[in-house]
Amino acid sequence: MVLLTGGGTGGHLFPALAVAEELGRRGHEVFYLGALGGLEARLLPKTPIPHALVPAGKLDRSALRPKEAWRLLLGLLAARGVLRAKRPKAVLSTGGYAGFPAAFAAELMGIPVLLHEQNAKLGLAVRLLAPLSRGLALSVPLPLAPGLATKARVVGYPVREVRFPKAEAKARLGFDPGKPLLLVLGGSQGSLELNERLPPLLRPLGLPVLHQVGERWLERYRHLEGEGYRVAGFVDGPLAMSAADLLLARAGAGTLAEAAFHRLPALLFPLSPRLDGGAQRANALAYQKAGAARLGDYPRLAQQVEEMLRNPEPYREAMGSLSPEGAAGRLADWLEEFL
Repeated sequence: MVLLTGGGTGGHLFPALAVAEELGRRGHEVFYLGALGGLEARLLPKTPIPHALVPAGKLDRSALRPKEAWRLLLGLLAARGVLRAKRPKAVLSTGGYAGFPAAFAAELMGIPVLLHEQNAKLGLAVRLLAPLSRGLALSVPLPLAPGLATKARVVGYPVREVRFPKAEAKARLGFDPGKPLLLVLGGSQGSLELNERLPPLLRPLGLPVLHQVGERWLERYRHLEGEGYRVAGFVDGPLAMSAADLLLARAGAGTLAEAAFHRLPALLFPLSPRLDGGAQRANALAYQKAGAARLGDYPRLAQQVEEMLRNPEPYREAMGSLSPEGAAGRLADWLEEFL
């Protein structure tokens, strides 16, 4: 059996679910250990994956609050009980506060732990777990201390590996296949900043736009509809990215991995480092350094869009070089080394 853990947000949960599916196809028994209150608490019951939920204190970057410390202790004890009952031969943790209790308890019990880091900067949970882990899987190359570099491999970020022909995808979404399509994503929940700042800059360009504003913001931004500008609470990732010619988005690891799989050039507007510890900015800079994306500049946005649409091939080629195609299989291969 392989026990998978990680969650709290989709960026940590979805890669683990992709690996669970791949392991299941290979005939391995899997079990998922998530966090009470995390996204996995809503999504796991909709899957056939056996699972349990335990408390998980949120790891603060500056201090450990007493209430969260108590939850973390309860989570470690509960996770140890699950590990003793299930007796997995290996554990995959995709990080986040939800991925810490089971992985740490497993390390203390001598169970091989494979960590997966989604971002271009190690998260707090992964940094704490890495010294005792058996392996560290990376989504993109990043500098590591020598002790960690010896146990690290770049495997990519598992995504839904589904593509559609561009003209077909545009037609299915109701857009003219002969015109370039701009896709605006603020993450699965939407981004208030992008929702407010991008429409006034994009509408004058006269280009078709598909803007995912987030379900909670949908009614607030319905007035943007019209003249080729369409808003949606949520869009189907593979279909929308297959249709799009340019992505304007935050710099979450999952969004960028999907863009790389679809070879979709991107203008990126990462979260402020004070909100996520600098993970999104590190992601954006890594993709910009590779030549796959550019940091968005609101005052120069019209010029940036025009330039990238005029000559997209260098960006598409660079995105393709970062494609995570086969990432779930590579993670499953690595886990099988411990079985």
